[in-house]
Amino acid sequence: MLFLLLYLDSECYALDTSQVVEILPLVSIKRMLRSPQGVVGTINYHGTFVPIIDFSEMVLGRRAPTRLSTRILLLRYSGQDGQPCLVGLVAEKATEIMRCESADFVSAGIINDEAPYLGAIATRPRGLVQRIELSKLLPKVLGNLVIEQPASSR
Repeated sequence: MLFLLLYLDSECYALDTSQVVEILPLVSIKRMLRSPQGVVGTINYHGTFVPIIDFSEMVLGRRAPTRLSTRILLLRYSGQDGQPCLVGLVAEKATEIMRCESADFVSAGIINDEAPYLGAIATRPRGLVQRIELSKLLPKVLGNLVIEQPASSR
């Protein structure tokens, strides 16, 4: 399997690339007022508006820094109605990949009810990397928001 690596400060996390549609530079985001923490706004992706979540803001309470290595990960997600849609995730230092098997990730030995999206951990030459479970991350931050996208983007 192939995983995209991203960081929060110096900690490394892995995201299964099968869920990634495209990796975009940090383009201009239309900010949304009074949205839940982590939901920063929307972008126009080929004529479709896509909600954008800032992983750093959601987890650490601060926006991801504006750097060349900060990216928007365009992800495939099944909304509340089960229909596929696109969601963008702003991620720091999202410039590396790692190839390994799912079995290389083992239990962290801790269950954190506040962060159920943090999965198992693997060892790599430069240290530990923790898997992010999108199926548990996106519902937590999107909550009751309704994502509307035209049928053509599904």
